[in-house]
Amino acid sequence: MPVGRPTKYSDEVIEKAEGYLKNYRELGDMIPSVVGLADELCVTQKTLYNWSEKHPRFLHMLERINARQHRTLLSGGLSGEMNSNITKLVLAKHDYSDKQAVDATSSDGSMTPQVIERVIIKPDHGS
Repeated sequence: MPVGRPTKYSDEVIEKAEGYLKNYRELGDMIPSVVGLADELCVTQKTLYNWSEKHPRFLHMLERINARQHRTLLSGGLSGEMNSNITKLVLAKHDYSDKQAVDATSSDGSMTPQVIERVIIKPDHGS
């Protein structure tokens, strides 16, 4: 006998997920997301991930949502349609990072840090 509540997973869930992927903007989302799908299906994100472990077809759906999110972010970020800071933040989930390396030296040595010698002179207290 199964433990817990019966699953809501069905072919209808896949159809609704397809509908979400096609119409996420009309549903109020700028980018498709697992959070948006969970809300549209009236389930938790954890439920979606549980379904993806048991149902390869649903795993494929989540992968498609993440791929569309990635593509939408890249296009929106490059075109300037989306806020660059938010785009950068969400793209970090897709293994993008913003790194800068600063090398404060130059090949000719002109930018080599200079050593400054300091001499502290104390007043003569004996006079």
